[in-house]
Amino acid sequence: MPTAIAVTSADLVLPAPDRHTPGAAVLRPPGEAGLEAALAETTALLERHGHLVALVPPWLPPATVRRLHTVRAILETDRIALLDIDLPPLGTAVLARQLRQLTVSDFSPGVLASAARLLSHYIYAGALLGSVAKLDRIPVGLKAHARSWSPSAQFAVLAHPQPHLARLGAAAAPAHSGVLPPGPAFATHLTFARGQLSSDWVTAELAPAWKVQGVMENPLPADSARWWATPKLVEFAAAIPDVSVLYQLVASVRREQCRWCGFELIGDRCGFCAAPLAAPPPEDGAAPRARAATGS
Repeated sequence: MPTAIAVTSADLVLPAPDRHTPGAAVLRPPGEAGLEAALAETTALLERHGHLVALVPPWLPPATVRRLHTVRAILETDRIALLDIDLPPLGTAVLARQLRQLTVSDFSPGVLASAARLLSHYIYAGALLGSVAKLDRIPVGLKAHARSWSPSAQFAVLAHPQPHLARLGAAAAPAHSGVLPPGPAFATHLTFARGQLSSDWVTAELAPAWKVQGVMENPLPADSARWWATPKLVEFAAAIPDVSVLYQLVASVRREQCRWCGFELIGDRCGFCAAPLAAPPPEDGAAPRARAATGS
């Protein structure tokens, strides 16, 4: 069986793009399952799949993060990768779907885990917001804060890979240069999810401007309103949909072996033990003290 890809809520599991892509495991938070149940579920996943790669975004409740680390510590296994990926909720779900697509390839669990950081750089995640008054995920100027009090205010916000914020409306038409968030320079599909904001801007304006190859609507993740600091939103994420392109992207990166746990990896950090590829330099004065201690 392929490596299991796990998320922390069912609304982060997007529909499979084809019949070959497996589903994702859902690691239930402490409020939904006790520790014994979590240990049993994780053990069963490891027995069935061999390795488990879980996305652990920083916006998760601290109790959920502690539970994941506690389960891995109790099981005393090096076959669980807990990946710190800083994407908005819908972007996180899109990344999980890409990793699910790649699990049917010949990549080792170590390469698959470390590929998550690489693939995240190619995800364009943002939202159409009715207010940015409480948004603290990206820089928001005083004018944008003030304009948020207008009942008709709407803002185009890109959180990843580069922050971008622009006000939409009569004074700044969506098609005006500089208002639309800068889009990807490669082929993508656009996934979007509606909150409490009635607007077709994402499909009518953004999708054509970004020249996406397809558009798919999904339910809004439960954590999206908290991440964007307003329920008045339409969240979106553009990403590479073709598994062959994803495969070539990952395969083009040189593979190394983790000096700590021995897993294969790409990039500069192991996905399973988080050890950097290169050993950290010695602290200032560490080498002279070592020589003095040995009398050399």
